[in-house]
Amino acid sequence: MAMMNRKRLFSLLMFCILTFYISWLLLRPVEIVAIHENRHFSSVLVNNFPFTTRGEIEWWLQNKDMLKERYGIPKPASYGNFSITFWLFGDGYKEEGKYDRRCFNDMKTKVNCIEKDIVFNVRNSKNMGVVFFANGGIYRIDKNGKITQVNID
Repeated sequence: MAMMNRKRLFSLLMFCILTFYISWLLLRPVEIVAIHENRHFSSVLVNNFPFTTRGEIEWWLQNKDMLKERYGIPKPASYGNFSITFWLFGDGYKEEGKYDRRCFNDMKTKVNCIEKDIVFNVRNSKNMGVVFFANGGIYRIDKNGKITQVNID
């Protein structure tokens, strides 16, 4: 009987630890590490970005005004287009060294590159309006405010 209670207690403890860890992962605030700009293209380096497409789009919708106020992005071109790419900052800036890193020319140092780990992209164009590229899919907000996946044939 005592062995059975220990197993249950251990299982309950493991469940609580796992639940706490998953909650911690999901509820961590997004950390904006840096912003790099090139005309109407912006790169936002982040840590703790949401895992799901829905979470990424919702984060954008809740924080787009803050990004405009605090960082001045997006900066649309005269014809209205803009692109904001969110990159995982990961292990930080590195030298170009390795093939195919994303380097930022606005930094006057050799340590100005990151691994190319795009997590989210927001674009605006006259033809499509605001479009989200997330987790291999393309999404937009329809006239009713519903997020729909765009099918490209």
